Amino acid sequence: MDAPDDANDLRGFHFRELLRKPATWIATGVAVIAAGVAAAVFLGAAIGGAAAVGTFLLAILVVFAIADSRAEEAFFDTYSRQRGLTLAGRGPLPAATPLLRKGDDRYAERTLAGPLADGVDGVLALYTYEDETTDSEGNRQTNYYRYTLGLIEVPECAAHVPELYCQRKFGLRALEKLEDAFRGSKQRVELESAAVDERYEIFAGEGQDQVWLRRLFSPTFIVWLGEQAPEKFAFELVGGTLCCYVSGHKESAAELDTVGAASAAVARRLREEAPETA
Repeated sequence: MDAPDDANDLRGFHFRELLRKPATWIATGVAVIAAGVAAAVFLGAAIGGAAAVGTFLLAILVVFAIADSRAEEAFFDTYSRQRGLTLAGRGPLPAATPLLRKGDDRYAERTLAGPLADGVDGVLALYTYEDETTDSEGNRQTNYYRYTLGLIEVPECAAHVPELYCQRKFGLRALEKLEDAFRGSKQRVELESAAVDERYEIFAGEGQDQVWLRRLFSPTFIVWLGEQAPEKFAFELVGGTLCCYVSGHKESAAELDTVGAASAAVARRLREEAPETA
């Protein structure tokens, strides 16, 4: 069998495997009979028949969900082994940057630790944070926000750039000066690139050495950000921890490779400039 390209590749295979097992049909048959008989006794024969059909359909959906889960596990296991990464399940991430501190609850659903590119080690993570809201009637609702992250430690650049935020651009350009007035200790970094200006808003900590920062954003790095970085790519750098991210959980080999390579590209640029002084 070929290696799966994404988390859904083997879903059909595992679904068929489960349907071939006698235990699947025995459990389904028991559930269908029990539901049908109970409904027929208490609610009538017609309701009993409907309950039996509904239970059968529900059982098939459960089998499909199990197959989907097994396919996802198989994909991540294969992906991690092929790339020399260590796979882990749900767990916390260090609250090092603003994104990693958001929400009422936050966690990685999966992590893949090890080499993200030649000479660059880090962690790929399927990250989720939750926000809980309560309406005027006291009803609670949880909203889930999902990202795929590349986390890399670059402590050598912390002295030069303690804080750097390259965020996706939202809102109107006319409101930028008004927004900046409320950003407190962060200052906007202006670059002479229309492509970057259309995609990003870049901020650094107050008092950041602008000469060193402009050297960091070399012409080649600016072109990469504006034209070659993944869609909806952004990054945060705080105290030597680099957190690169894109929206959504990426569950294909190509997408995960892209996030890892982009994260490594930013880390390399920071490391290249770190030995220089302004």
